[in-house]
Amino acid sequence: MGIIRRLCSSWNLQLVRLGNRNSYSSFDKSVDRSCSNSFLTHGIHVFQCPDTVGIVAKLSDCIASRGGNILAADVFVPQNKQVFYSRNVFVFDPLVWPRMQMDEDFLRIAKTFDAMRSVVRVPALDPKYKIAILASKQDHCLIDLLHGWKDGRLSVDITCVISNHYRGPESEVMRFLEMHSVPYHYLRTTAEDKREEEILELVQNTDFLVLARYMRILSSAFLRGYGKDIINIHHGLLPSFRGSNPSKQAVDAGVKLIGATSHFVTEGLDAGPIIEQMVERVSHRDTLQIFVQKSENLEKQCLTSAIRSYCELRVLPYEVKNTVVF
Repeated sequence: MGIIRRLCSSWNLQLVRLGNRNSYSSFDKSVDRSCSNSFLTHGIHVFQCPDTVGIVAKLSDCIASRGGNILAADVFVPQNKQVFYSRNVFVFDPLVWPRMQMDEDFLRIAKTFDAMRSVVRVPALDPKYKIAILASKQDHCLIDLLHGWKDGRLSVDITCVISNHYRGPESEVMRFLEMHSVPYHYLRTTAEDKREEEILELVQNTDFLVLARYMRILSSAFLRGYGKDIINIHHGLLPSFRGSNPSKQAVDAGVKLIGATSHFVTEGLDAGPIIEQMVERVSHRDTLQIFVQKSENLEKQCLTSAIRSYCELRVLPYEVKNTVVF
C-alpha cells in the first residue's frame, strides 16, 4: 500500500509528521503543567513491530511521562504470528509535550522495537489530509462526500474533483463545487486513452485518492506513479458479484442480503484489502429499482465510513490482502 511505500527510513520505519515544523516549540522540562494555560488536545498513535515483551508498557510510559492520559487502547497480536499492532488515543497538553518532542519520543521507541510502522497524528494541530475525488456519471457517492466534507463529517480538504463525465453548469455537483471553490476537471477518456498522465499531474499534492464510482480501471503504471493509497467503493459484497450490474446479479441469485465494499485499489481488479463492508436485508418483494436504491445508500455509508477510519488511523495493512481495522 502507498502508506507503506512513501514513508520508509533506514530502520524500515514509518513515521508521519503532519504538523508545521515551524510552529513547534522546543520542549522545556521546567514547564509546570499546573501553571499552564494551554488546552488538552487529542492525539492518536498507531504502532506495528515484531511482538515481544514490554511494548505496551513502554508506549504507556512514554505518554504518561509527558503528562498525557490514554483514553482508548487497542492491541492485536495474530495467532501464531510474531507481529504486534496497537492504536492508542490519548489527551495531552501541547505546552508540556510539544509536537516535535512527541515525534522524537515515539521515534525512539520505534527504533527500540525495530518497528515497521509508528504513526502519530494530532487532528487539532496537524493539517487535514488532502484528497482528490475521481467520479464518473453516477453522482450519489460524489454528492454525499461533498456534503460530508462541507458539514464536517469528513475531516479532509478536497483539492479537486476529476471526472470522465461532462456535467452541465446547472447540475447539483457543479453548482456545489462553484459555490465552495472546488476545482472540477472534465477529462474525457476512451479505452485507448485514460488520460492518466493528466490525472497524475492534478493529484500530486494529495495524501490519498478516493474513487467515488469511477468507472475506469487504473493501470499499474498509474498506481506506481501515484505511489499512495487509493480508496474505492465497490457496488457489491466482495468477493461476490464482481463486474457490471451487480444488483441484477444479486436479484437473479435470489440473495437475502446485499452489500457494499470499500477497499484499497491494487493491480488486481476489485481485489485490494478490504476496509469496510455493509449489508442490508432484501426480500423477494423488492424490485430491481429498490435493490439499486438500497445499494446506493449502502455505498455512500460504506465509503464515508472507510474514509473516516483511514483518517483516524484505524486501518493498518495486515499480511498481503487483509487489513487490521481498529
